Amino acid sequence: MWQPMQIRHRSAYYDAFFTEALLSFAETGLATAEETETIRRASTEMVDFCLKTSREDVHARDGTVVSVVTALAPHPHPRFSRFFAQIKQDLGFGIYVPDCDTTACSFSAATQIGSTDPILNQPLIDFYAGYQAGSGHNEPLVTVPLNDNIDYDGGIVTWIDNLAGDRPYGNDLDPTLNLDVLEVSFRNCSRWRILETPQRLQTVQRIIGFQRRLVASGAFSDPRSHIYYLPELYCAYFGRCYAAFTALPPDARQAIDPDGSFGLIRGRVLAYVQDTLITAEMNVFDAALALIALGHLGADAATFTPALHCIVRHAGEGGRRGPFKAYEWNKMKTPTRILVGGPEVTSAFVLMGLALARKAMRQPMPH
Repeated sequence: MWQPMQIRHRSAYYDAFFTEALLSFAETGLATAEETETIRRASTEMVDFCLKTSREDVHARDGTVVSVVTALAPHPHPRFSRFFAQIKQDLGFGIYVPDCDTTACSFSAATQIGSTDPILNQPLIDFYAGYQAGSGHNEPLVTVPLNDNIDYDGGIVTWIDNLAGDRPYGNDLDPTLNLDVLEVSFRNCSRWRILETPQRLQTVQRIIGFQRRLVASGAFSDPRSHIYYLPELYCAYFGRCYAAFTALPPDARQAIDPDGSFGLIRGRVLAYVQDTLITAEMNVFDAALALIALGHLGADAATFTPALHCIVRHAGEGGRRGPFKAYEWNKMKTPTRILVGGPEVTSAFVLMGLALARKAMRQPMPH
C-alpha cells in the first residue's frame, strides 16, 4: 500500500486494537516477566487514552447524557500542523464526531484488562438502541446508503451526533461495526443486565438477525455490502465476536440466540475462509485474518498451513520499518477514497493470528 499523502494521528480505535494484540501475545505464555509487565503498563495507558483522553459526552435519544469515545482526541493529541489540518478539512473531516465502533472497541479493551472505570457501568446497549435501524424507515438514520444492497433492519449506524448535533456527511451502516457492538455486549452481558432487561435483549437479538440475513444471503462476501471494512476482515471479526459469545454460560447463549443463528453464521463464514480466502493468492494481511477466523471458529489446525506458510515466506518484507508491509484494512469511501493501514497494524494482526494458531495447535488431538 502506498499513498502520496499520509496523515498520522493517535486514535482510541487503534489503542483498543493494539491492547487486544498485546493481550493475545501475553496469553501465549511466551512473554518474559519483563515483557508481561510492559504489556500491563502499555495496556493500562492505552485504555486510559481511550476512556479518559478520548471521552466525549453526547445526548442519547431520550436526552440523557452518555459518555462515548471519539476516534480523534482533542488537541494537542492529533499533533496536526496547520498544513495537514487544512488537508484533513478539505478531505471532508473538518468535523469529527464520536462513532459507535470506536466506543465499542474501547469499552471491550477496557473490559478485557479488568478496568474499573465507572464509564463501563453505562448500559451502552441502551444508547445503541437509539441508533438502530428499523425495517421500512431507514432513511432518517442511513442517509449515506452506499451498501443499500443489504437489509439494514436491526443494524446500528456508525456516527454519533455530538452535543452540538453535528454529524459529518450523514450516516451509514457497516456490518463489521455491528459485530463489535455484539462483542462488547457479550463481554458485559452481566454488568449491563442484558438477559434481565427485555428491551436490551431485543436490541441484541435484532443485531444478530441483521447479521444472520446478511450471511445467509451470501452478501457478507461482497465488498459492496461493507462501508469501512473488507469481507476478509468481517470474517476475522466474526471470529472475535463468536469467541465472546461462546464464553458465555450455556443458558445465556440459549436466551440470546434461541434459533441458532451463530451456528449458521459460523458455518458460512468458515466455508468462505476455507474454500475461498486461503485457496486464493494471499498477502500477509489476508493470511493473518484467515488465522484469526480459523482459530476463533475452531477449525482443524491442518487448515492453518497456507496462511502460516504465507506469513513465514514474507517475514522481513517491511525492511527497516518493520517485519511486514502496510496493507489496506479500512476503506474510507466518504467523502473521498482514503487508504487506511500501516506496517504496525499488519504486525499486530499477524501477532493475533499466530497467537490463536499456536493455542489451537497445542490443544490435544481428539480421540
